[in-house]
Amino acid sequence: MSGTDARAPLSVVTEDLTLTVDGVDLDVRSTGERLFVEVPTVRDAIRVVRRLPENGDTRAPAALLTATRLTTEVRVRGRTVAVIGADARPGRLSRELGVAPAEVRVAGALGAGASGLSAIASEPRRLFA
Repeated sequence: MSGTDARAPLSVVTEDLTLTVDGVDLDVRSTGERLFVEVPTVRDAIRVVRRLPENGDTRAPAALLTATRLTTEVRVRGRTVAVIGADARPGRLSRELGVAPAEVRVAGALGAGASGLSAIASEPRRLFA
């Protein structure tokens, strides 16, 4: 892609799309070249991952996203936990987990987990306040 041709060959525009996997609603939004899949909680993310096919091969979707210069971010509680497609930069952890070419973001996963624990801890205070 040249510096003058900054647009992706495919653009996705959505304002209100929801995917449902195993009863978990995933909100999807886009900026044209980047799709954001929002998972409400860590528990829901685990549930969705368990519903993926056993072989869980991310190469074909990643190749399609990369060829069309699209990127998908999977976000849990507002934190990016995985990136797949054109802007993904898989590292050692992605290779160890067998999910490369997807990029796993440890800081995002830890942040989502901490946010979930914080929400759980504050729930009793909210109920009795």
